[in-house]
Amino acid sequence: MKTFKIGLLGRIIIAIALGVLFGNFLPEVIVRIFVTFNGIFSEFLGFIIPLIILGLVTPAIADIGTQAGKMLLVTTLVAYGATLFSGFLSYFTGVTFFPSMITPGASIEQISTAHDITPFFSVAIPPSMNVMTSLILSFTLGLGIAHLKGNVLKNAFNDFKEVIIMTIQSVILPLLPIYIFGIFLNMTHTGQVMSVLTVFIKIIGIIFILHIFLLILQYVIASAFAHNNPFKALLRMLPAYFTALGTQSSAATIPVTLRQTIKNGVHEDIAGFVIPLCATIHLSGSTLKIVACALALMIMQGLPFDFPMFAGFICMLGITMVAAPGVPGGAIMASLGVLQSMLGFGESEQALMIALYIAMDSFGTACNVTGDGAIAIIINKLYGKK
Repeated sequence: MKTFKIGLLGRIIIAIALGVLFGNFLPEVIVRIFVTFNGIFSEFLGFIIPLIILGLVTPAIADIGTQAGKMLLVTTLVAYGATLFSGFLSYFTGVTFFPSMITPGASIEQISTAHDITPFFSVAIPPSMNVMTSLILSFTLGLGIAHLKGNVLKNAFNDFKEVIIMTIQSVILPLLPIYIFGIFLNMTHTGQVMSVLTVFIKIIGIIFILHIFLLILQYVIASAFAHNNPFKALLRMLPAYFTALGTQSSAATIPVTLRQTIKNGVHEDIAGFVIPLCATIHLSGSTLKIVACALALMIMQGLPFDFPMFAGFICMLGITMVAAPGVPGGAIMASLGVLQSMLGFGESEQALMIALYIAMDSFGTACNVTGDGAIAIIINKLYGKK
């Protein structure tokens, strides 16, 4: 008999629903158990975030650096530019529409601790380095490894990457539903949890509309280069889009993305180079989601923000998420450090960001991989055989 498994999204939804339900009647001693767990898990997240950046970004920079050629540079710049554009599109859309949709209130931290429910005990797990140190170290090591003749250090970091991926898959992701359950259990005590959930629904609706608009715009721009019909090109990429919805993985969708890109008239050699590379470095959909969710949470809490703050955040986000698409939940995990260091997000905000991101994970991945086809059309026009 086949065993029925509930995916991560299903478990997150169940955790939120149970947290809201049980928060109305569970005795305080039970709530304190989950508050204690959340405190320990939050400390572990703070400890592991710099290591996630170091473990994922270093090998990715090293792999990109070992490739040579002008086409690599141009493809990387186009992909990064598309990622930045989606982030700024998300920001300006958010500052235009979110203030009229979201009512500012108490901070998530205040909501979570409003009833002074303290943990039974706490365990301090100081991180080995701060986030910016980890990011700069990742770049330094990655670029250095790319220019070394030997493979000893490169192999060591590839092994370290596997350890980080195993930690995410075997420890963090399985425990996330319990963590999010504890957050919503605690928030329900204040009676403000429904306002938070209402914001969830509004954000998801806006982001879905935005990512459809972004895909159309990407293919209009690509088709302006190639002088073809953008809507026909986008329709040919639908198999890749729907495959990504099911797999929730850019890497797993590469064969379908590659096939459909070639059907769009991209030369096989160029498609074979651009599509696997962009599956790693092109993150328009993921960036769009994270920026919109972060902005909405800041508006909801009445936290101050401005364009320079988010400009720096968007630029760093496109870098820290490199290589994350190959790891389930990797994009949001890699971005937690930047959310913490640049936007000042605490454990409760990070938990809500994780829940929001995973709720839309498949759509973000689909946006990423479908956009890869648009970038391939541009590169094919620039470097394809005449």
